[in-house]
Amino acid sequence: MYRIAKVALGAVLLASGTMASAQRVRITNLTDVNFGTINNLAADAINSQSVCVWANGSGSDYSITATGSGPGGSFSLMNGSWQLPYQVRWNSQPGQTNGTLLSAGTPITNQVTNAQNQTCGNGPPTTASLIVVLPSASLSSATAGSYSGTLTLIVAPE
Repeated sequence: MYRIAKVALGAVLLASGTMASAQRVRITNLTDVNFGTINNLAADAINSQSVCVWANGSGSDYSITATGSGPGGSFSLMNGSWQLPYQVRWNSQPGQTNGTLLSAGTPITNQVTNAQNQTCGNGPPTTASLIVVLPSASLSSATAGSYSGTLTLIVAPE
């Protein structure tokens, strides 16, 4: 079967009002997620990328929140009226293919970064993993075609 899925990524950085100058965050090295043609519908399709998250707050802690472009902010790719649900996972270590399952709009907190500057130019080149999963159950029930959507990540200092 011929299926193409693409998730465009966006990032939003938040800093709380009066502490904006003292608490800053940045996420870099994000790329669009493109699954290409998927032929094996019996296995999960996994796309993992290592990113750089920098936080300059109290202890380099941050939270990450994800929302999708599906109905109600859900993680769902669209092909006309057809939906292809997907999962988003986060791991505070780079190079991972599994992590904490995110729920749309719900932050995961107490994430720690060891980035030494805003773009990971010094120290570790990446600090976390973003994992997007197309579950086999979603794939096997989807209609063949090209699916797309947007995933927005919100990183906030803690």
